[in-house]
Amino acid sequence: EGLIEFYDSFREMFEFFCKNTTIHGTIRLVCSGKNRMKTAFWTLLLLASFGMLYWQFALMFSQYWAYPVVLTMSMHSEPKMFPAVTICNLDPYRFEPVSEHLEQLDRMAEESIAFLYGINTSARLFHESHGNVRIRGLPGLGNLSSSGFRLSQNFSLLRVSDLRSGKKHSSVGFRLCNATGGSCFFKAYSSGMDALLEWYRFHYVNVMAQLPAIVNISEHEEQLQDMVYSCQYDGEPCRPSDYVHFHHPVFGSCYTFNSRGTDPFWTATKPGIPYGLSLILRAEQKDHIPLLSTVAGVKVMIHNHNQTPFLEHEGFDIRPGIATTIGIRQDEVNRLGGNYGKCTTDGSDVDVELLYNNSYTLQACLHSCFQHIMVRECGCGYYYYPLPAGARYCDYNRQPAWGHCFYRLYSRLRNHRLNCFEQCPKPCRESLYKVSAGTAKWPSAKSQDWVRQALRHQNGYNSTSPRKDIAKVTIFYQQLNYQAVSESPLLSENLLLSSMGSQWSLWFGSSVLSVVEMLELLVDTLVLSLLFCFQRLRARSTLR
Repeated sequence: EGLIEFYDSFREMFEFFCKNTTIHGTIRLVCSGKNRMKTAFWTLLLLASFGMLYWQFALMFSQYWAYPVVLTMSMHSEPKMFPAVTICNLDPYRFEPVSEHLEQLDRMAEESIAFLYGINTSARLFHESHGNVRIRGLPGLGNLSSSGFRLSQNFSLLRVSDLRSGKKHSSVGFRLCNATGGSCFFKAYSSGMDALLEWYRFHYVNVMAQLPAIVNISEHEEQLQDMVYSCQYDGEPCRPSDYVHFHHPVFGSCYTFNSRGTDPFWTATKPGIPYGLSLILRAEQKDHIPLLSTVAGVKVMIHNHNQTPFLEHEGFDIRPGIATTIGIRQDEVNRLGGNYGKCTTDGSDVDVELLYNNSYTLQACLHSCFQHIMVRECGCGYYYYPLPAGARYCDYNRQPAWGHCFYRLYSRLRNHRLNCFEQCPKPCRESLYKVSAGTAKWPSAKSQDWVRQALRHQNGYNSTSPRKDIAKVTIFYQQLNYQAVSESPLLSENLLLSSMGSQWSLWFGSSVLSVVEMLELLVDTLVLSLLFCFQRLRARSTLR
């Protein structure tokens, strides 16, 4: 009895609570006990306040459990690392082991162009080989013309006409069927040029699938000096350790500068053109494979370090005979992840096994996911993507229906009907580069003679065409300050408690201690109920 205050009845306990609590309005329930109308009015008013309060609480918790985010933007200014820059000469190699197959494919393309348009292209487009590229480390490979591979004649280009809205429309394409021939579709294009390029690429990947998955170009491979006549960064000449070389099956010989982003040489300390990367490039097109690469110039892509450059999706082309200045500005995006959105820190928690050795990107995950599905459903892998362990590239001599399977799958991927977009989240942190470019003719008519003489003596430049085979590009930071866009919770735990306290104060004019008083009332009610039950049981036992 010294620890717990006992009441004689629930009415006494309730009156004591109403007279002593800090909750506003409760005292009106007992002070006007003789006026039942007022008592009823205040009872309804308090119950309505309780209802409004918990309705507001329900709205707050529903909003909190929806995990909304708000974007906050901040500006930072500090020295930072220059981005990675990839350049390609848009001149893919004609590898020696498959050269005869590629020549046969060229003749098939000539026949298709003559059939569709009645144009003889043999003297202008094809058979202008400037030498094939040998492969090192495979002495027994030789030329694959004697192997069992044969170019298929089952995918001829056709012109199809149909009537739509009373008008005649024609399209060009080729027919693809599944293994049984029961399901076929026409891969059609409104432009005959697009159809011819896609048809050529389709045969090309079948030819290139005869090569090993890892191709080592021989010691006669193109050196940096053969493509880059001059390279300077921040006024200093580039070093051999500043770039890595790789070959792209469509964009040709490629070099990536500052690919790792760990060398202090590439730290950007000042903005402006003089402190950027300046390149004089050879933009000559040898026409190794003219129907695979139909543009002349240089492909340039600016991207993050340790990132695979997906040149077919990003980048821009540099015209020959043009000086291009490219200003870049960096934006940094930070996503919360977890309950607030799906993102990954480094890709280790992604279900898709990445086929690229560089850091995680959304494109790398999507390509890997598509390749895994391709191998599983089509029985082979697409030539432009790396292979999973134990898989082989697609070849219509071994898998005659792989084209039908591939185009169906790729259409589902583009329409977001494959689950790759669900399995591949965006990175939680990534840097984006905004570019703005300006161009001018280079070299000018009055300066081209001495510029060519200088290049001829220093770099072995031997062309005589006016401004058609060289280009100049300068890439620089417009400013070192960058914009960081970060996600933050719209309703955090602290803000939720603060909002609940505001609502509690609005409807009852009380504080946290008032909540404790209500808990105390509940405990007293429970104790008093137990005591009354105990008294009744004791009284019954005494009567018995």
